[in-house]
Amino acid sequence: MSAPQSSVLFFLQMFVILAACRLVGLAAKRIGQPQVVGEMVAGVLLGPSLLGLLAPDVQGQLFPAESLRVLFVAAQLGIGLYMFLVGVEFETELFHLQAKSATAVSLSGLLVPFALGALLTPWLMTVPGLFGEKVRTYEAALFLGAAIAITAFPMLARIIYERGLTGTALGTLSLAAGAIGDAAAWCVLAIVLASFGGGMEVAVKAIGGGLIYTVFMLTVGRRLLKRLGAAVEKEGKLTPHMLSGCLMLVMLGAWATDAVGIHAVFGGFLLGVAMPRGLLTRELQRQLEPFTVVFLLPMFFTYSGLNTRLDMVNSVEMLGIALVVLAASCLGKFGACWAAARLAGEDNRMALAVGVLMNARGMMELILLNIGLQRGIIQPPLFAVLVLMAVVTTLMATPVFELVYGRHARAQGKLKPTPVND
Repeated sequence: MSAPQSSVLFFLQMFVILAACRLVGLAAKRIGQPQVVGEMVAGVLLGPSLLGLLAPDVQGQLFPAESLRVLFVAAQLGIGLYMFLVGVEFETELFHLQAKSATAVSLSGLLVPFALGALLTPWLMTVPGLFGEKVRTYEAALFLGAAIAITAFPMLARIIYERGLTGTALGTLSLAAGAIGDAAAWCVLAIVLASFGGGMEVAVKAIGGGLIYTVFMLTVGRRLLKRLGAAVEKEGKLTPHMLSGCLMLVMLGAWATDAVGIHAVFGGFLLGVAMPRGLLTRELQRQLEPFTVVFLLPMFFTYSGLNTRLDMVNSVEMLGIALVVLAASCLGKFGACWAAARLAGEDNRMALAVGVLMNARGMMELILLNIGLQRGIIQPPLFAVLVLMAVVTTLMATPVFELVYGRHARAQGKLKPTPVND
């Protein structure tokens, strides 16, 4: 496909993506789900799971394989910029107050799923076609553990925003635990990829590079960024020149963490956390958030959905495997995070809410699964099972959250009004 043809098709793709995400997102809101969940489902519907089944020729012409490179780059831009804005909203003072609970929740949400993944792996290895032929048992166990342990960090941020939890103790605790846990899960994935043929330098580069970036950004980087914050305060506004500088820093941060093998979202998020609070962060949210949420994020959801095939769960055996994986995922993530929050001193309602929010997998799961599929660690049937788990746990999050925490907290005035972004 030539460059002019690619650009023409991209505009048509964007029309379809924006329309589908908007329509399904609004439908989701009508049944009590956050709009972001509808957008995730819309991305899956545009892929082979629905459009590809009902109208394969249309789906193939609208999203040919050679056009997905452009969509992939745009999707990475969208999720990287969005996670920067999440970091900008991150309440660091509340995080310090919640550090003990966040660490306990994230570690429990990692260790228990890994233990369950290790228990399930020998059985799943006996089922033909789930893992790659060259995958060893410990590699499969590590990958499955990471897949069960990961949290929908970007989607968690959207759910927290749409439920009015931004800046609250619960929202900050959940985001902090999700960030710590997901960073660790990506490090485990780096180890798996290293042992699977990338070499140990892949793991060393990912873990060492991620730690160096984090320490630099939260120490030296934070001090340097204070000058930018002071300049904005002096000017009384965020000028186009200053905005351009901020965007360049976002791109550089995303490149740095992506280059070492963690993921671009963590570079943007940590840069946002390091930004000095005040007029600078308020203006960044005002100028960047509408375009990022409305235009860029749907590309991320759609790209992931185009690689998802739920029709692979098409037999009694596969359905049984899917149910076992779903049960283990909920027990390992929800149960462990709830117990850890309780032991850290949180009350039962808040501990239940933390467990529910951490149990959502969303698109970070799909990113990890796509990497596993591309590298030959897992095969399409297991990919479909794990995608189904991600969709179900994400759909569960809002109604169960409302049941165990949301209604009570809203009645007590503990939640901010739900943002209106129709």
